[in-house]
Amino acid sequence: MFAHAGGMSNMLKEGSKHFSGVEEAVLKNTQAGKELAHMVRSSLGPNGMNKMVINHLEKLFVTSDCCTIVREMEVAHPAAKILCLGANRQSEEVGDGTGLVISLGGDLLEKAEELIHVGLHPSDIVDGYVMAAAKANEILDTLVVEEFEALTAEDLCRSIRATFMAKAPGLEEFFVPKIVQACMQVIPEGGHLNVDSVRVAKVLGASFHDSMVVNGMVIPRNTEGTIKHMPDAKIICFNVEVEATNTENKGTVLIESSEQLMNYNKSEEKAMEDCIKAIADCGANVIITGSKFSEMALHFIERYKMMAIKIPSKFEMRRVCQTIGATTIAKLGACDPCELGSCSSIDVEELGDTQVCVFKQDASESAISTLLLRGATQNALNDLQRAIENGVNSVKEIIKTRQLCAGGGATEIELARQLTSFGESCTGMEQYAIKKFAESLEVIPRTLGENGGFNGSEVLASMYAAHEAGNANAGLDIDDGTVMDAVEKQVLDVLSTKRYAIKLAADSAITILRVDQIIMAKQAGGPKVAPTGR
Repeated sequence: MFAHAGGMSNMLKEGSKHFSGVEEAVLKNTQAGKELAHMVRSSLGPNGMNKMVINHLEKLFVTSDCCTIVREMEVAHPAAKILCLGANRQSEEVGDGTGLVISLGGDLLEKAEELIHVGLHPSDIVDGYVMAAAKANEILDTLVVEEFEALTAEDLCRSIRATFMAKAPGLEEFFVPKIVQACMQVIPEGGHLNVDSVRVAKVLGASFHDSMVVNGMVIPRNTEGTIKHMPDAKIICFNVEVEATNTENKGTVLIESSEQLMNYNKSEEKAMEDCIKAIADCGANVIITGSKFSEMALHFIERYKMMAIKIPSKFEMRRVCQTIGATTIAKLGACDPCELGSCSSIDVEELGDTQVCVFKQDASESAISTLLLRGATQNALNDLQRAIENGVNSVKEIIKTRQLCAGGGATEIELARQLTSFGESCTGMEQYAIKKFAESLEVIPRTLGENGGFNGSEVLASMYAAHEAGNANAGLDIDDGTVMDAVEKQVLDVLSTKRYAIKLAADSAITILRVDQIIMAKQAGGPKVAPTGR
């Protein structure tokens, strides 16, 4: 007769952990999601507070950007990590709305916990959330307040103003037109925006209002030689050293007299000069390398009035080649004219105590535009860069979808109102989960009000009253806590951002609620190493 197995503990490796059931698995997971959402929620909106995060490399981040916060925190709890993965997917797909994913996903888990405590089974809650998410997607199509046929610069400015304000309030009047200008320079006719074509360069010093748009690329480096200005630049790019070639085979040269030594040196110099002359004869007047220049090579480059630039980063090198239309060459020497890149001019400019190399292109030829940011501190510049990246991503989305919805929490309240009516029309146990899904959507206007210093319940009551009266665009005015018409005030959001965020938040919450067992294997690794040194 075989003995009965001693349960899960005998089946798993020693040191493994196992949790199961509603109390140990489901509620522990919902608790982790709630804690993450509560932490991130206070950073939502223009009045959101910053978080100071120091990552494992001891790098300091001071930001209200949700995606940066959850990425640098390195969340370890598996359930909370699922919410973080949803936020990361939102960042990659849309580029904005990560705070909405975390806040809504955490609130959905909180409402699910309430339903579990009153006796609903997690599977009923999941079914209700699936129905509610599908219905919310349908309702969103009816909440379009503006749809564009042909986009103008003014339309794009109105579309991304609220997105930029959420990260950098007070700077929108200056930066939003510059973001749109940088985007429109690189949008192909009838095509979509490649967000990698809009670069950001940061230089410490001066103020934010000294920032500018460069039609081309800015590299925070000086040139290697004395030539700092090159009009009508014809550029050759190498990914090898610009120096005398060393043979792969080892050998010994026997020199018997000073005359032989002089001739040997002259032959090396002549080979280098012939190489640089051949490069100049093929039409190039600028040499860029991802490696280094030898002293002898620089001497001959200067003699032939050429500019020398070193770009160690292969990513920056790739972008420069994209900007100027050059081909990277793997062997030192002359090239075909079709492999040369070109730009209107290359100039070295001094900004504060930093020298930058500016590649300028004609407006009709530019493949990359750069926003050159100035500011007093590196943290402020980094936060401004995140706001600009959100704005650029919003431009990409509005070019693809061309649909806007009301901002300031107006869309969420109207969704909540219509979903509540939909839940009341359902007859099964799912109706309770649908109504809780509708309540969870209230977290956005409530949080916007609370972060602005207003009473969240009063804000919701006044917004619901306006929506029941027939104003589906009634949103929160964060300046005084009153209800406003979001369309009249030009507080608009990109519809696809809301659509993706609600879908990803619901999917993340549903995934977590479907977990009924947690099995954690023993962690690999030997004993901890004793600290050395004092």
